[in-house]
Amino acid sequence: MNEMNFAPFVIYPAIDLMRGQVVRLRQGDPKTPTIYSSDPAAVARRWLSAGVRWLHVVNLDGAFGERDDANQAGLLAILKEASQNKARVQFGGGLRSTESVERMLDLGVERVILGTIAIEESHILAQLISRFGPDRIAAGIDARQGIVQLRGWKESAPIQAVDLAKQLTAERVRWLVFTDVNRDGLGSGINIPACLELAKTSSANVIAAGGVKGPDDLIAARSAGLAGLIVGRALYEGSISIEDCL
Repeated sequence: MNEMNFAPFVIYPAIDLMRGQVVRLRQGDPKTPTIYSSDPAAVARRWLSAGVRWLHVVNLDGAFGERDDANQAGLLAILKEASQNKARVQFGGGLRSTESVERMLDLGVERVILGTIAIEESHILAQLISRFGPDRIAAGIDARQGIVQLRGWKESAPIQAVDLAKQLTAERVRWLVFTDVNRDGLGSGINIPACLELAKTSSANVIAAGGVKGPDDLIAARSAGLAGLIVGRALYEGSISIEDCL
C-alpha cells in the first residue's frame, strides 16, 4: 500500500447549479431536478453563516455541455459570499480546457475538480498541477458499478475507478473526489468500501460523494480515514443538520 497524505476531515455542503438554480439530481439525471432555491448566494450564506469553511459547487449545465451563463453568475455570487466569510470554494463541472481552469482559479476558486479532461488529456492535468500545485487541482472519479463515467455521466470509459486512481496519482494528483453514480441523490448511504479501495491503492486524499443518508455516513467516512464528504440532498431535506456536519 502506498503512503497516504492524510488531510483533516472536511464536510462540503454541495451547491449544484442548473440554469442558475440550486438543484439536486437523482443518479445524474437532468430531466427531473429537485429545485431548492433560485438564489445561490442565499444558500451559500446559509451554510457559511453556520460556520462552514468549504463549499462544493458544481456547474451541471457545463458538465452536460450546455449554455451556463446563469450558473457562472451564480458562482460569482457564491465566491463573493465565501470571500466575505473567509471560506473556500471547490468547483467542478464542464472544465475541459486549460483556459477554463485558469479562469476559475483567477476568479477565486480555491480548488477545481477535473473529470473528463483528467482522463482523456492527462498531459493537461499534469501541466496544471505543475503550474498551480497539487492542492488546487483535484481529479473527479465518477463511477457506475466500478466503471468510470464521463461527460456528465452520459458516457462510460473503458477503465475501472481503482485503475484510474492509480494512474492519476502517478501524475501527482493529491486530491480525488469519488462519486458513486448509482447512489447519488438517492440517500441510500455512501459506498465506503469503494472509497477505501481508492484510498488504499493510491496516495491521494479521497473526498466521497453520492448517497449520504444520515449522520452515520459522516461517522463512517471520518472513521474510514477519508479526507472529506460532500453532502447534498440529505442536508437540504433535513436528514442531516448543518450542526451534524460541523
